[in-house]
Formats: sequence, C-alpha cells, structure tokens
Amino acid sequence: MIDPAPGYENGYSEQVVGQALKGRRDRMFVMDKVDRILDPVAPQVEASLKRLEMDHADAFVFHGLSDPETWRKVTAPGGGMEQLEACRGKGQLRFRGISSHHPDVLRAAIESGLCDVVLFSVGPFVEARYVTEILPLARARGVGTVCFKTFGAGKLLGDTEGYSRPLANRPRGKLSSGGQDGAAPLLPHLSAAECVRYTLTCDPDVALLGLSFPNEQDAAFAAARVFKPMTREEMAATRERAAKAIEGKGRCWWNPEG
Repeated sequence: MIDPAPGYENGYSEQVVGQALKGRRDRMFVMDKVDRILDPVAPQVEASLKRLEMDHADAFVFHGLSDPETWRKVTAPGGGMEQLEACRGKGQLRFRGISSHHPDVLRAAIESGLCDVVLFSVGPFVEARYVTEILPLARARGVGTVCFKTFGAGKLLGDTEGYSRPLANRPRGKLSSGGQDGAAPLLPHLSAAECVRYTLTCDPDVALLGLSFPNEQDAAFAAARVFKPMTREEMAATRERAAKAIEGKGRCWWNPEG
C-alpha cells in the first residue's frame, strides 16, 4: 500500500507514485486523499488521478478530518461523503474513508457506516483511545485500519521536532536525526525495530511507516520479518520509554490534546 496526497510536495508525490507504478499497478493498493475537505470533491479526485496517470485509486480518504463539526458537514446531504460516493459510482475509487487525529471523530466515522477505511495513530506514543477504543471498534464493524505515527513523526527515533526538522532548542554537541550519518541521537530515543514491533503487536490491518532514511527502512523491514508480539509488560515499558523520548521535541499533533 502507498498513500500519496495532493499536499505532499504540491502533488509531486502523486506524480512519483504514478511513474513508479507503471506496469505494476495491480500489485499496489493506492490510497489518495482529498485535502480540501469542504471544497467540491470531484475536481480534486480528477486532478489527483491525472497526476497519478491512473483511471482510479483503490481508495480516497478525507485528509486530516479531526473536527466534529467538519465531520457533520462532510456527512450532511450533498456533502463530501455523498460526492465521494458519486465518484465511486463513476469507477474512480473502490473505497472511501477518513484520516483523523481525533478519537471522537473516528468513532463517529466508524459508527456511521459511511467509511470503508480509517487512518489514525498507533504506536508507542499515541492517545490511548486509538488503541483501546478505536482499533477494536473498527475491527468489530469491519472497517479497515491503516495506522501511522509508529515513529512519532521521527521524534521517537532521533533529535527532531518531526519529519527531520531540527529541534528549536538543540542539545549541545553533534545533532543527529538517527539518519544516514549513523551517529546516535543525543536525547532519549527508541529504535525503529522497537517501534515496529510495538505497532505490529497492536495488530492494525496496515502499519503505515513514515521512513526518513534508508537505515530506518532496513531496520523496520528486518523487524517485520522476525516479528514476535510483545508481552503486556514489554508494551508498558516501551510506552514509558517513548514518553521520555518525546519530551522536548515539540507538539504531538496526532493526539487531540497536542
């Protein structure tokens, strides 16, 4: 599975994915996004498909729909969900859903019966309700779960405010994001393998990994190959270490309090 979006590099992610999948489209589940949630949906879907150079995506989801009032507007008669269903009727997608950073919105989305798939955070440092409430609810309702923030936007792996952005208040000494230079982070951190093992133990349908460097990719895939579920004690200890690793690294926007 791969998930480009119009807002990722101003549509360039869609162009790259489209080029990469020429001749192998049937081997990949492509999930694209509707970024402008309250704008007309059809033109956005058509523009994304044009950049992808595809006649359909496997799924389109409303991107970052984390406000209950916005959810109500999207599901109102004539709203975004109804418009997205019309695009499905034209063969432009197979499944629809949302990505969200709020458990209340996710619960409403799952219970509405309007979503085939939901995207939300699962990892060593996330709001507990995502794992204890949303994940089992989605399973019970037959809604697909695609979970991100395994690495806490990179904060759990290195000295960054997220996605390789440098810390505003850098520790003294050599700064490393745990990346290609191989230098260890100066602040507390987890390994990519620990984060992957934790998320796979939670057992979403898909663990969607944000990988910043080749060495993170290698470590993540190696961890998946030898995966063995964590015990409850191991999971609790990992969460405790993650809470220390996230300190001083900026806002955690994937949690509702963030």
